[in-house]
Amino acid sequence: MTLLGIGVVFGTDAFCALVMRPALARVDEASLTSVMGNVHRYGDVRMPAPGVAGLVGSAVVAVLAALADRGSAAVLAGIALVLLVVWLVLYARISAPINRRLTAAADRGETPADARALQAGWDRIIVLRAALQGAALLGIAAALVLL
Repeated sequence: MTLLGIGVVFGTDAFCALVMRPALARVDEASLTSVMGNVHRYGDVRMPAPGVAGLVGSAVVAVLAALADRGSAAVLAGIALVLLVVWLVLYARISAPINRRLTAAADRGETPADARALQAGWDRIIVLRAALQGAALLGIAAALVLL
């Protein structure tokens, strides 16, 4: 479940960085608000499950590896855990507030005057978020191989 959880979040963030970001740059603000408001409506409800699975699973792997005296595996799992915590902080402080604003605007059928700026703020960290998840995925995979 750990690999799957991290993989789902990594894949989602990578898709957003590689596909959604440039595609949204080509649409008008009303479409941007409607699409992203609705994407976040579902993402913010459905994505915590795989995120928690990856985060908790990484902690479990780190503890079990340490208890089994598998130092390299414990270190790799610990690094993966730290990367996921950094991702969570970025999401909570930057992405989630933007998600809520775009979702609320989409619910009201409004287009915020700062819709483009909101999306730019979200876009500013999506590549970093994908990189953190990708590195965590590699780290936990290597840790599991070393167990």
